[in-house]
Amino acid sequence: MMQPPLLVVSDVDGTLLTSRERVTDRMRAVVRSMNHQGTVFTIASGRPARWLLPVLEQLPVRPVCVCANGAVVYDSSQDRITHTFALSPDVLDQLVTSIRSAVPGVGFGAERAGEGERAVPDAGELFAVTDGYDHAWDSDEHTHVDMAGLVGSPAVKLLVRDPRLSSAELYEKLAPVIDPEVATATYSWEGGLVEVSAPGVSKRSALEWIAEDIGVDASEVVAFGDMPNDVEMLRWAGLGVAMGNAEDGVKSVADEVTADNNSDGVAQVLERWF
Repeated sequence: MMQPPLLVVSDVDGTLLTSRERVTDRMRAVVRSMNHQGTVFTIASGRPARWLLPVLEQLPVRPVCVCANGAVVYDSSQDRITHTFALSPDVLDQLVTSIRSAVPGVGFGAERAGEGERAVPDAGELFAVTDGYDHAWDSDEHTHVDMAGLVGSPAVKLLVRDPRLSSAELYEKLAPVIDPEVATATYSWEGGLVEVSAPGVSKRSALEWIAEDIGVDASEVVAFGDMPNDVEMLRWAGLGVAMGNAEDGVKSVADEVTADNNSDGVAQVLERWF
């Protein structure tokens, strides 16, 4: 890609953010230059929209964001969720039954999202977990439900947690029982957590919608990522860049590999144009 990209998209954790969860001054300067030149910058994350505020506060722009691995599109400038792609209660029930048979003892969480709003007055209503769910991150924004409560409402993401396994090991056990016509499974963290979304939903699917909306072709996109939930968007983008700290499988599908997230790997690539 010789011409400046018209759309730049970055994963958040392990990519845009350092290991101390900071956006560097160098990266902010690149984003300001990009914005001045008319290139659109956005972020694509497995995080729900309500977990993006600490990231957005460090950026000089308020982008349209891909959240929950593509299941939610969030316009941060308007503080408004514009699109959601959810798993129905029937599908959730089917998935939970199959997953419990394949890997007994796993815990479940369900991420909800409301059309037209980023959060509800009680943010805990957006994240429900079953008893015994081992939180991957400290959380005081969740509610405990029984299995009927978990599957009783649509969810943009079903989380399957088993700290006895790595995420790759858990994914390998679950992949055979998750029909891709029914749901899509991936992972974005190494410690025993698999994330399940509606069929065909990925960061790529949401980015395709965003790119079409602003009139940008995939060949005019640069994308950055480090984990399996980034693979589809890296393949789709005109230039897909894996971080130096990315998993080997992610590096293998990327067009190039940059420095790690603590060495301004994203900024190093973008400074070619900005």
